[in-house]
Amino acid sequence: PGRAMAVPCYLGWDFSTQQLKVIAIDEQLRVIYEDNVNFDKDLPEFKTQGGVYIHSDRLTVTSPVLMWVKALDLILEKMKSLGFNFSQVRALSGAGQQHGSVYWKKGSVQILKNASSKLPLHQSLKACFSISNSPIWMDSSTASQCSALEKAVGGAQHLAGITGSRAYERFTGNQIAKIYSQNPEVYMETERISLVSSFAASLFLGAYAPIDYSDGSGMNLLQIWEKVWSVSCLDACAPGLEEKLGCPVPSHSVLGPISPYYSQRYGFSPDCKIVAFTGDNPASLAGMRLQEGDIAISLGTSDTLFLWIQEPTPALEGHILCNPVDSQTYMALLCFKNGSLMRERIRDDCASGSWDEFSKALSSTVAGNNGNLGFYFDVMEITPEAVGIHRFNGDNQKVVSDFPKEVEIRALIEGQFMAKRIHAEKLGYKVSKYDEKR
Repeated sequence: PGRAMAVPCYLGWDFSTQQLKVIAIDEQLRVIYEDNVNFDKDLPEFKTQGGVYIHSDRLTVTSPVLMWVKALDLILEKMKSLGFNFSQVRALSGAGQQHGSVYWKKGSVQILKNASSKLPLHQSLKACFSISNSPIWMDSSTASQCSALEKAVGGAQHLAGITGSRAYERFTGNQIAKIYSQNPEVYMETERISLVSSFAASLFLGAYAPIDYSDGSGMNLLQIWEKVWSVSCLDACAPGLEEKLGCPVPSHSVLGPISPYYSQRYGFSPDCKIVAFTGDNPASLAGMRLQEGDIAISLGTSDTLFLWIQEPTPALEGHILCNPVDSQTYMALLCFKNGSLMRERIRDDCASGSWDEFSKALSSTVAGNNGNLGFYFDVMEITPEAVGIHRFNGDNQKVVSDFPKEVEIRALIEGQFMAKRIHAEKLGYKVSKYDEKR
């Protein structure tokens, strides 16, 4: 059918650790197209494992920035060859893995703006990055930068009060500080620093896309209350940083029309709008349509809690981010490393490896477990920082021996969920109207 007949649709992109994913939806939110590029499998020339390089110190973890650009070229070419009608796309947006950063060399904005539609984008951008391997969220090589930042602003709790989190090794400010201290000349020839999300938006915009408030809250640099960069945090990380970051914007901002490159090469309408990209965690809050008072729990290898919070109280554990849906409110994020791996271990030890048996044992015990409680941390926990298995009986005495199997199972599940509630409340979450009245 002709252009006038084209059904309007919207593209969502996800620049994640192991793959680039795209989804197209129509105005009824029905999925009309889905695709993905797996970095290891589809771009073997970059030799990544799980989309990343783990360096010899085992702490530094990076991804090649050109791999992300090439993945975009690949997926768009494939859509084109399958006859996808790009002219029907009214707007696009996306998410990026949080905390990764991209360093644009001086003069790159011109190259980005004037990329020839005859070439795949990765060829035009070959020489645009002052750092070819971007630090990502798995990196934990910035311990000294973290302590320096906390010290500069008067301690960990103070830093959390400004930026929503104490200093974390994966957070972008600390990554920038490390790059500045190790390679000041590389830092000096960088004209713009993007997050993975704003970098991806920049590719579509043909200009440097601003960092959004939500993803920007994962940098230890943004004052989450005023939504401006914190001068004391910037100064503690690197000189002249503010102009390299640009001004942050609300997560749902329309940044402008798509770059002419995409109209010429793929047939996008010149009116297609680019909406600010955000981090994968804020995008999950938005995508799950969480509202005030909702909690989402992802029970994965590690467990993650997402909360919508009106009046946050930043703590040493967990993170407060600006809410991507409503810039006046906040979201909290709590990560528990001992998630399903711990549940599976207790299932194997106490229920001969069967979830059915595990569930039966759980139902056979009473809520509250007669006061028997346990904290189960096989690996060093994030929230709180603790390790080991600690059991307490109804008289609040520490128990040395194991609990009976069904008591053990309930102690694990109740302990995990009570911890989630306690730490959520610490960050300002109100459990229910009933509780507030009590």
